[in-house]
This record gives sequence, C-alpha cells and structure tokens, in this order.
Amino acid sequence: MYKFFIRSILFLFDAETIHHFSFGAIKILSRIGVNRIFRKTLAVNDPRLEREVFGLKFKNPVGLAAGFDKDAKLYNELSDFGFGFIEIGTLTPKPQEGNPKKRLFRLLEDQAIINRMGFNNKGVFEAVEQLKKKHRVLIGGNIGKNKVTPNENAIKDYLICFEALFEHVDYFVVNVSSPNTPGLRELQDKKPLTKLLKKLKNQNGKLAKKYQSKEKPILLKIAPDLTEDQLMDIISIMEDSAIDGIIATNTTISRKGLKAHLTLAEEKGGLSGKPLAKRSTEVIRFLAEKSNKAFPIIGVGGIHSAEDALEKLDAGADLVQLYTGFIYEGPALIKKINQAILAKA
Repeated sequence: MYKFFIRSILFLFDAETIHHFSFGAIKILSRIGVNRIFRKTLAVNDPRLEREVFGLKFKNPVGLAAGFDKDAKLYNELSDFGFGFIEIGTLTPKPQEGNPKKRLFRLLEDQAIINRMGFNNKGVFEAVEQLKKKHRVLIGGNIGKNKVTPNENAIKDYLICFEALFEHVDYFVVNVSSPNTPGLRELQDKKPLTKLLKKLKNQNGKLAKKYQSKEKPILLKIAPDLTEDQLMDIISIMEDSAIDGIIATNTTISRKGLKAHLTLAEEKGGLSGKPLAKRSTEVIRFLAEKSNKAFPIIGVGGIHSAEDALEKLDAGADLVQLYTGFIYEGPALIKKINQAILAKA
C-alpha cells in the first residue's frame, strides 16, 4: 500500500515540504489512536531480536538514523513503527537555519536522496525540552558544531551539546562526517579527532559522577569516502580514545554510477540510498576484520530490503539503521528486516 499508493502521492511534492507534512500527519494519527494499529501490525516483539550492545539493551537491532527527527519531536510516535532505537539530531548548541533551499532532492531512478541541509535544527536546548517526555524507545543524540564556529573552537560546541543532552539520551554520536558543513570533515583527521573524542570521554566521566549515573556510550559517525589508510587511523583512534563504537557510514560525496539526469546528480550535498549500499558494507567489513571486532558497529547506508540489512550484519555490524530506505520502502521495511533476522536465528 505504501509504495504503490501513499508514496506515489507524497513524491508528487517537494521533498522537504512533504517531510514536514508527514510529521504533522503522524502526530495527528497518533493522537486519534492509529498508532496502536501501527504497533500491532508493524512491530515485531520477540526476545530473540534483543541485542545488548555497548551496555544498552535494544529490543531489536533496527533503528532510525539521525536526520529524520532532527529536533526530537516525533521519537515516540516513530517508535510505533517498530524501531528498536531512534537517533535524533544532528543538534548544535545554537539554532541554525541550515543551507539555503532547495536543499533536498530525490533521485528516483537510483532510489537515492541528495541533501545539503546543513545541520538545520532548533538548537540542543529546544531538543532537551522535547526529550523531557517519557521515552518508549532508546534514544541516541547526534551532535555537531554550528556552521559559524571555526574548527579550532569546535570542541566547545560538542561539549555544550554533550552536557545538555547527558541526562536525556541513551547514547551519543559524534558527527564529524557530514559533507554539508564547510570544513567539518577536516575534524576526521587523526590529531583533531583524537583530541575531540578524548575531551568528550573525559567529560563523560565527570557528568556520570555529577549525576551519579553510568557513563553514556559515545559513538563516532564516519564518512564512506575514507581511504583504507584513513580507516586504519580510525581503528587506532578508537583504541586510543576508548570510545564505544562506530556508525558506518554517513552520506557520500561520490556520484559514481548514478542513473539520474546529470543536472540533478551533480547537485551539491551528501548522497544516501541504494548507491551507497556497497561502499558502506565494504567499510563495515574492513573495520570489523582489521580491528578483529574490537568495537561495535552500527551499519547504515543503502538498506532498502531485508537482504540489504542482513548483508550489513553479516559484514560485521551489530545493529543497523534506516533513513532513505525508510522513505522509499515505508515502515513495513522494519518488520521485514526483523522477520528475516528471526528466520536466520
């Protein structure tokens, strides 16, 4: 029904406009009780799906990637579709509009999306107010820096977000790999990245002591465009900084092999969806094998079917996340993945 009716209508409209419309529609449906139907028909509840990863217990291994619920407005409603965890953000200390519109493009022939949103969000403190509601699902907090903050001051931005969210999220994701904030990917270089992660790790201990709680898992989200030497650096950084895991991968700046019209394919921004599937799996497999599975990996990139998800898990991912596949295939994809995992159990 979704692919042949609902999606056909949604895709008639501008991608960013329909995203906001969909948020409102899901809110309304939840208020009138339709969310109970979603939970009954889409959620797969089976103890064999449970996963314990970096000290957290996930009810199933299928999550929603950052970028969909940037401002933590819809995490409970989205959990009714059967997600095992929801990642909010990317959040920055100060609100920012992001890049000028139009900045979100569907590549239908490729089952892909190009975005150059630019960390548009209402700021971390607005998100904290949203997160004060009771959570029905594990929440990850994806954090970044404001566009106007120079890289030499970036650590301060990450620390502000980390402290603000500490009591309200279950794990953190450090985003230094978006291609849509100028200079951000320079923070993936070994020296600045190690310094940033060590600062966050130190702050983690201080806040855990302050709030008399456990430290929160810290994950690093990396780009798919890193070379093998850079990926080896990431493995070294993981050992040196002692953070908890990797999310592989963010969007790509590559446009290799696209079928879309040249004008559309050359739009600036990060590419997600089917064209990213192979490369993200290669990165997962490389990290898992070269590190001897020294840290957990969340696999994301081009998951449009249960087979795509199983491929990521077989390559070494412990959990998976959806974004573009969720938009193209609809919420039934979550159920299909969980059922496929059970079929292999």
